[in-house]
Amino acid sequence: MKSQVRGGTRWKRFAVVMVPSVAATAAIGVGLAQGALAASFAISGQEFKVKAKSLEGYDFVQYGSVDSGNDLHGKPFAAPVAVSGFSEAYITEMCQSVVTPKVPFVGDITLQLTAGTEGDKDPDRRVYAKDIYLDVSMLKTDAEFKKIDIGVATGALNGGDKTKPGVQPGTPSDRVNLNGFAQRAEEAKLSNVRQKAWATTAATFKLPDLSLSLHRGTSKECFQD
Repeated sequence: MKSQVRGGTRWKRFAVVMVPSVAATAAIGVGLAQGALAASFAISGQEFKVKAKSLEGYDFVQYGSVDSGNDLHGKPFAAPVAVSGFSEAYITEMCQSVVTPKVPFVGDITLQLTAGTEGDKDPDRRVYAKDIYLDVSMLKTDAEFKKIDIGVATGALNGGDKTKPGVQPGTPSDRVNLNGFAQRAEEAKLSNVRQKAWATTAATFKLPDLSLSLHRGTSKECFQD
């Protein structure tokens, strides 16, 4: 998937979290805080961090691809990624953060988003995502897979069942090696997730207990390297 470039100012580089959070915040204002919203968001030339206590996902697929776009200085770049997809995912205690460096007169600014903080107490308070794809550059977690199938992309991802995730819709053919390594599983359970990613898309993203905040410096990143 080609990363999308959002605007020309440094503040627009907050798009990875601003798109879902602004939409959800507006929904709160009209009494729809727990309603579903469509989300498609990426950040131009910059990774963002995601942390979660747990993720339970269904119809898991993973394959190699390349993201491309412009870096923070407007220069073209390309980054190898592992694209992970789920037909549905439930996330507990999710945190997303992105740092915009060297904002004039301010310095580094961290935007932090949290949601699903009450998910352990009430399953209905978990973050919910439908048809979600994540372009991941780093992942650390404790993982459990059920009915896993490992092979090449053409065999593992194009099984003929169009109701389940495969290669992300709209992905240019030169972004995916269909003869490359891939895997899928009926169910994936991840605990203590630490992840860096370049982009995320989802048909629906539901964010109970949404909290959005801006902080000077980098101490409020979801995790430190």
